[in-house]
Amino acid sequence: MMENRYATHPTDTKSYDTERLRKQFLMEGLFVPGQLNMVYSHVDRLITGGVIPLKEPVKLEADKHDIGADYFLERREIGIVNIGAKGSVIVDGTGYELDNKDGLYVGLGNREVWFKSADALNPARFYLSSAPAHQHYPTEKVAIGRAEPAYLGSLAQSNERTIYKYFHPNGVQSCQLVMGMTLLKPGSMWNTMPSHTHSRRSETYLYFDMPEDGVVFHMMGEPSETRHLVVRNEQAVISPSWSIHSGVGTCHYTFIWAMAGENQEFADMDMIAMQDLR
Repeated sequence: MMENRYATHPTDTKSYDTERLRKQFLMEGLFVPGQLNMVYSHVDRLITGGVIPLKEPVKLEADKHDIGADYFLERREIGIVNIGAKGSVIVDGTGYELDNKDGLYVGLGNREVWFKSADALNPARFYLSSAPAHQHYPTEKVAIGRAEPAYLGSLAQSNERTIYKYFHPNGVQSCQLVMGMTLLKPGSMWNTMPSHTHSRRSETYLYFDMPEDGVVFHMMGEPSETRHLVVRNEQAVISPSWSIHSGVGTCHYTFIWAMAGENQEFADMDMIAMQDLR
């Protein structure tokens, strides 16, 4: 199933109530056993999805009306991260086993992609992010132990965290998709604060590894006109280029970030001074 989300102007967003904000920017219900669910964002044409295969493998596909292509990766690339138990992704007949937090890049032109769990009673949970592509790069697995780490923040500021980069210019090559994972240390609750925007690309966040009663207050909006979304486990957020994207949780959590747009430079950010936030 593919849901469409259209682009919004920041001036319009100022007038949104909670329900409208959630309908426009929050992605709920991505992970349903036995299904592939996706959201097509008209902001930089990112597709975000989730799939939990059970006894039968699940194929990556979309209606031609949604993407205008004969097969999903005809004009796209995709990044996949397993946030569940062991599973595998089969790309044109070649299988790639993914343990928890392992990633897989699949490039333009691959015709068939299937998702499979090693144990239907303890299934894999594959998170997907796809962007338009104009060049083929080879399929490549990135185990969590191989991903490039960066250690940021401090316990004193409640933001001690490790950022793992999966697909980026100095790692596994992609056409425009940049993707990674941030793990907060126990006792740390804040991410991406001080905040920033990056007007040359959009981003999505998937929050997970949270207890049933845990939430993240995801901060969004223009720096001078901030809003928030209450986000629960395995829910994702669309962050347009004009919006900040910070968060604070009721407990520590993990999130996957994916970006696409004008460039792939990780440090291409417009930093917002704390005194300028409103």
